[in-house]
Formats: sequence, structure tokens, C-alpha cells
Amino acid sequence: MPAPKLTLQNRITSLMILSSLLFTATFTFIQINNQVSSINRYNTYQANLSGSILKNNLEVAIQQTSDTGERTKYLQNAIKELRDSNIIKETILFNREGKIIASTEEKLIGEEASYKDINRWDLFNTDAQENEWLKAEINKLKHTINIYIAIKPDPNGQLNYIAKSSFPFATAQEALAAVYSPIIITIVIILLANILFGYTLSKTILGPIKVLNKTTKIIAEGDLSVRTSINTQDELQELGQTFNYMTEKLIKMKELAENANPLTKLPGNIVIREKIEKIIQDNKKFMVIYCDLDNFKAFNDKYGIAKGDEAIKLTADIFKEAVKIKGNSDDFIGHEGGDDFILLTTPDKAQDIANYITTEFDKQIRSLYTQEDLTQNFIIAHARDNSIMKFPIMTISLAGVTNEHREITNYGLVTNIAAEVKKKAKVINGSTFVIDQRRA
Repeated sequence: MPAPKLTLQNRITSLMILSSLLFTATFTFIQINNQVSSINRYNTYQANLSGSILKNNLEVAIQQTSDTGERTKYLQNAIKELRDSNIIKETILFNREGKIIASTEEKLIGEEASYKDINRWDLFNTDAQENEWLKAEINKLKHTINIYIAIKPDPNGQLNYIAKSSFPFATAQEALAAVYSPIIITIVIILLANILFGYTLSKTILGPIKVLNKTTKIIAEGDLSVRTSINTQDELQELGQTFNYMTEKLIKMKELAENANPLTKLPGNIVIREKIEKIIQDNKKFMVIYCDLDNFKAFNDKYGIAKGDEAIKLTADIFKEAVKIKGNSDDFIGHEGGDDFILLTTPDKAQDIANYITTEFDKQIRSLYTQEDLTQNFIIAHARDNSIMKFPIMTISLAGVTNEHREITNYGLVTNIAAEVKKKAKVINGSTFVIDQRRA
């Protein structure tokens, strides 16, 4: 038998690997997502706080002087200080004309703000209240959050400047770096758990299965002496015990097959003896019906062995039908050889079974004769002394042996009684059933 392309162990290993990868990927995704959310919440909070500080510092710097040149200097110094203090990162301050007057990058001073930034004047209502001083938007392309701060130093709330400050948003790479260690630890734990699980699985499931597989192959080669020994205290142990029970049954079946009659497939002498001795030992009431076909030898001599075999198989079929229709479910039929059959039943079923057998035999046996012989109701054949004689159509003689009226202690006594009763049955013309009624 070719080995399977994918063994159970391979399938379980593949399933473990896939489940581990799925678990690791899910865990990593959740961790990264949580980390990204945590970083973004922190950055958003930092942006709002930094924006508030930036607004206050710039407005103070503007209020320190009315001179435009000096004011620009104060504003640049304020932004520089906040940058050096890591309160802000990328920041520009531009006026209503869109000119950058202060920046964390000094080279941008005097440059024009981008068209997009200049349009952010529309975000703020010049008559807006103090609580509308900050607007935020996310730049997904650059992974940043941009906050626009309205600088209103005048008492009348006139909007003179807008400060734009950018803060980084967390990326998957940053979040992965943050959770790198927990993920590695989790992967190691999963690997160790899978190794332990695989070892346990191999010992508790795959090991017993391999034992059963090996034992099955040995039994398939004909060695029925081998047994499994599985001690897992679970269904696998129960399976091993069932396997051993099956092997015992196979031995019994093998013995039956070896002892069975090749023509009728019914159990032979050894099994017949065992069955009768067993029921005697169990002290149960029984009836053993012995069968003998009258004039069978003459029929076999005239019609040939093949026809004789048909008569024997016909008798076996009638016995089986009788037990099925009139007998018990555990009644036993055996074939000693030739035209000798036995049937083991209970005394209460014996008469009905015997009546069915004699009636059906007389009907069905006629199908094996020629019409000529049926018309004259006899055949002409050689007798045992080689003389030519007339022999009637076959009939069946049944002899019953029972322990219902007297004690029977062994198989030999059964056969001796049966031989005596069969002699009495055979002297009676036609199919008959004679029971030994003696009490001693």
C-alpha cells in the first residue's frame, strides 16, 4: 500500500504553522494599530498644547513692539526658542500678504507661503471668537498633522498673522519599532508552545495511531497473535481495546472458515462439538436435530456428484430457512460432511423447525429429479451389494436429542443417542422427525 502523500502529522503541523502565522499576524496588527492610535493621540495632544504655547508666545512678541523690523526679530526669536525647547518642530508664520516673516527654518523667511497655506485665511472668520483660534488638518501623504493658529494681538481681534506648525503622525514602521520587543517575545512563546503541543500531540495521538497502523499491517500479513498496548486513558485506549477485540473475533472467524464445509460454508465438526459442549456446560435446555438423507447414495450414483452436491446445498438452504422462520436468533446449524447436518435449538422450537424442514424438503427435492423418475416415483440404481434396485424419491430423516427429560453430560453421549434415534427414524417411510423421549 503506497504511503499517503500528506500524512496526518504533516497536516497537523501545517495547521499549527498556519494558525501560528494567523495569530502572530493578528496580534501584530492589533499591537501596531493600538500603538499608532496611542502615538497619534499623544501627538494630537502635543500639537494642541504646543499650538497654545506658540500662540501665546507669538502674541506676546508682537505686543512688545510696534516697529515692524523689531517685531519680526521678536517673532523669529520666539519661534527659535520654542524650537530649541522641542515644543514645536516645523513652523512658519506668515502675514495677510502671504509672506513668511518667521520660521524654524531661517532660509524660508521672506519667502512666499504656499498657495494652499495662504488659502487658510478662509478658515478663520475675522470676527471669530477666541475659541476658534486653531484649525487642524491631517496630511496623509506626509503623515503629519498641520495646525493653523490665528494670531490676533489687537484688542479688537483683528487677524494679522497665521502660524502653521506641523507635527508627525505615527506610521506603521514607527509603531512596529515601538512594539518590536513584545512581538518578538510573543513569537518565541508561540513557537515554544507549538513545540510543546506538537510533542504532546505526537505522544498522545500520533504515537498510538502509528502503533495501530503498524499492528494492522502485521495482522494483514497473517499474524493474528499481535496485540496493541495503548495506555492513554481516553478514546484512543478504547480504540486499542476494540482493535484487540476485533483481532480475537478474526481468530474465531478464521477457525470457523478453516473448519467450514467447502460446499455449504457451514461450520464443521470442530465447531459443532464446541457449540454442543458449551451449551452443556452452561446447563441450558437444548435440542440437537441430526439429519440424514434417505436414498442419497442411490441418487448420487445415478445423477452424478454435481446433482448430489445440489441436493446437499438444497438441504442446507432449507435448514437456514427453517431457523430463520421458525427458530431462535441464536440457533446453530452445522455440516458434518456428506448428507449429515445438525441443528442446535431449544426444545420448544424443535417440532416447528422439523415440520418446516420435512415439508419443504419433500417439495423442493423433486426439482432435482427427471420427470420420468417423478412419474414412476422411484429411480433404478445400484445397491451397496452392486445389485440393481428400485429406490424411492429421497426423503429426510431427523433425529432429536434433548436434555429436557434426562441429564446429558458430554458431547459423546449426544452422538451415541443420535445414532440410535437415527436408526429408528430411517426405518419409517417418508420424511420424519423422531425425538429421543427416554428419561435414562
